[in-house]
Amino acid sequence: MKQVLTFFMAFVISFSFSQEKKVWDLQECIDYAYENNIAIKQGENSLLTNEQDIKASKGNFLPSLSANANQSLSLGTVELYPGNFADRTFHSTSFGINVSQNVFSGFRNKLIYEQSKLGLEKGNLEQGKLIDDIGLFVVNTYLNILFNKENLDIAKAQYAFSEKQLKQVQDLVESGVQPKANLFDAEATLSNDAQKVTIAENNHDLSLLQLAQLLQIPYIGFDVEVVDVGTPSASMMYDDISLILSEAFERRNEIRIAEKDIESAQLGVDLSKSGYYPNVSLGYGFNTGANFSNLNSSNSFFQQINDNKGHGFNLNVGIPIFSRFQNKTSVAKSKIQVENSKLSLEQAKLDLESTIQNAYTDAQAALKTYVAAEKSLTSQQLAFDNSLERYNIGALNNFELEQARIRLINAESSLINAKYDFVFKTKVLDFYVGKTITF
Repeated sequence: MKQVLTFFMAFVISFSFSQEKKVWDLQECIDYAYENNIAIKQGENSLLTNEQDIKASKGNFLPSLSANANQSLSLGTVELYPGNFADRTFHSTSFGINVSQNVFSGFRNKLIYEQSKLGLEKGNLEQGKLIDDIGLFVVNTYLNILFNKENLDIAKAQYAFSEKQLKQVQDLVESGVQPKANLFDAEATLSNDAQKVTIAENNHDLSLLQLAQLLQIPYIGFDVEVVDVGTPSASMMYDDISLILSEAFERRNEIRIAEKDIESAQLGVDLSKSGYYPNVSLGYGFNTGANFSNLNSSNSFFQQINDNKGHGFNLNVGIPIFSRFQNKTSVAKSKIQVENSKLSLEQAKLDLESTIQNAYTDAQAALKTYVAAEKSLTSQQLAFDNSLERYNIGALNNFELEQARIRLINAESSLINAKYDFVFKTKVLDFYVGKTITF
């Protein structure tokens, strides 16, 4: 019985530890996403494929080597002379080795090799863009948790205030100072605030769930470190959008990817032109064999192998004369692809510029909104404090106090929303400049 109890206690303790919350900070979340995100892992596998393409293209410069061996057996009868037949068993053995080396292919092998290297470079850039995007998404999701946490704190504070007010109203009603209807109003207000706490808790839990799903980790026991994101101010803003644009055009991977596409397309033109050049290759072959029959005497196996040795050399020159316009159309299509790649680069620049301009304008608007919300909260706090004083002396009824409180709550929520909206939008600008996002 004692052993069973010990085992049970050990299980309980172990289960308790397994349920212990791990508090993640922002950098831990970002690092974990980089290491474990499925899309990132798939990108890494794609890079491995690109590396294999480079190895394969290098192999085009090397000679090809093949060997063959054949052994055959035939059974039957043969007519030795008219009217005289005999059973015959015939063995045939042959060996050979062939070597072929491409000497000139219109620079095709070199161009394929250059394209494969560009493919790896582009793959690295695409992987970098994916990592950056996931990192920004993690930051946004993390900020959303902090945003919902502050809203939850406000909801709890308002519930605590309503709870205190209810007790005060109960005392006043019992003493006959206020009518019983005020008690009903206070109870309704408390119930409403309890509902708001539940909604705020749900929003906070959902934001935690979203980040846990993004990181692909269990939601149970998951929590994040609460950090101070700072107070929005004009000092957090960039003075000039041109700095952001110049840095983004220089650093952003989507621009560099589009540039690599142009390089690849230009190589495609040269690759298409290679069809106009002759193709030259050298070859060497070695063959030997031995034959045996039960009806005749022959040299030994190794003697025949030595006697039957043969060497072959060949030079092959393929000169394209008329390809049914295949080369011409291939070159034309490749040139069109170059032009499309250049247009894609221009479009990528326009898209990036538009995104940054929108982010910059949004950040400016968010700062103005925060300043206005801050002033509104100050005013609403003073108004509520005054209303509360008047309520305590009986100069204000419960409904009027509740209206003042609702305006205060709305002002607090607006300020929180404006704060996190501004913080995230400035982080987006930092992201395009190439800064590491921290709090």
